[in-house]
Amino acid sequence: MNRSTIDRITSLGGEMFDKASKDPRTSRLFKGALQLRDRVDDLTKRVSGLEAMETRLAELEARLAKLERASRRKPASERKADPGERKADPG
Repeated sequence: MNRSTIDRITSLGGEMFDKASKDPRTSRLFKGALQLRDRVDDLTKRVSGLEAMETRLAELEARLAKLERASRRKPASERKADPGERKADPG
């Protein structure tokens, strides 16, 4: 396609949209299409936020499972005494 053909197609498209926007039925159709586009954009943003949250949740679940496995492996005597705590000095 040469440049003049593209220009003519663009011009015809512009004229078509201009005529269609003057008709109340097609005007409502265009408004609906624009609203739909906005809603889809909003949903896309929300879904991408949910995907990030799901990834973080999966990482936290894996860390929790690892901690739970580690606490089950310790003998009972080690679980009772916390190495970070100090006993009160009676004297």
